[in-house]
Amino acid sequence: MPGFFTALGKIFRPIYDWTDKIIMNVCKLLLVADVAITTMSVAGRYISFIPDPAWSEQMVLTLMVYMAVLSATLAIRKRAHIRMTAFDDYLPPKLVKYLDLLSDFAVLALGVIMLIYGIKVCQSPLAKFGRYESLPQLSRVWMYLPIPVAGAGMIIFELEQIFLRFEELFSLNEVKE
Repeated sequence: MPGFFTALGKIFRPIYDWTDKIIMNVCKLLLVADVAITTMSVAGRYISFIPDPAWSEQMVLTLMVYMAVLSATLAIRKRAHIRMTAFDDYLPPKLVKYLDLLSDFAVLALGVIMLIYGIKVCQSPLAKFGRYESLPQLSRVWMYLPIPVAGAGMIIFELEQIFLRFEELFSLNEVKE
């Protein structure tokens, strides 16, 4: 069975690494844009020749939401999310592995829900026809789009985590046999 997981790992690991790099670079660009807009806005309040656009606050908040949900998907990949481990030392290691797998399936289900309902929200009249107050030419779809984007990212990286958990479980079973 380890050969099966090794073969699948060789196929899918580069895809996950590529997706991870893209999301990380998008987060970096969002951070740079966030800092630049904030700097321009603050400087525009005190320096007369630098503009202080009315849209800066809403844009900074929108970019921060995108960074938060995208970085959360990266945390799933690195298993860096906050989780309850108070009883892990008192439970059998194999049970902890199964509970970790169960939690991965729960997060995967949350990702599917976020993707499905996030798309529905983005297609709703509120999102399509609503506008930002300070940027009336910009649709509110951009405000709601992080929900399905985060759902898709959660699904992608949770599938990898579930694969890795199954790999760990099968390697534990083979070591004991």
